[in-house]
Amino acid sequence: MSSERIRVWDLPVRVFHWGLVAMFATAWLTSEDAEAPHRWAGYVALGLLAFRIAWGFVGSPHARFADFVPRAAVLRDYVGKLLRGREPRHLGHNPAAAVMILFLMAMVALIGATGWLMTTDWGWGSEVLEELHEGAVNFTLLAVVVHVAAAIFESVRHRENLVRAMVTGYKRR
Repeated sequence: MSSERIRVWDLPVRVFHWGLVAMFATAWLTSEDAEAPHRWAGYVALGLLAFRIAWGFVGSPHARFADFVPRAAVLRDYVGKLLRGREPRHLGHNPAAAVMILFLMAMVALIGATGWLMTTDWGWGSEVLEELHEGAVNFTLLAVVVHVAAAIFESVRHRENLVRAMVTGYKRR
């Protein structure tokens, strides 16, 4: 096992990740009692998402979607190896993590869009929008639990602290 370190996640990716964590937590914690902070946390989350999408095309190598978004066959192969306990370590995101990232990004977009629509004349008072918004939040919370559990599993499995890596940007080579 190499002790040499390499920068994998650049500062914009890390700011996006932890900023989104903070905004999602803020929005969730203020959903009942503090309308303005809840709304602003949602708007900031959408801004972070827009930035990350752009950064996925022009950012550093491991930030680009082309680097980590897998084709279906690659994902299938990785999941098969994972189920057999033979999955390879990836310097950047593994194929399953890439799918989770895309899913979480799509859910943040859905949550943000439904939240915003509920502030418009068209969507004000819509029970369907409100249920979709709350359902998307709850489903996203479940996905976040899976995401965190997977990061812990992979950290233990590959003897690498992925939380620290997402803070510092560095992983072992």
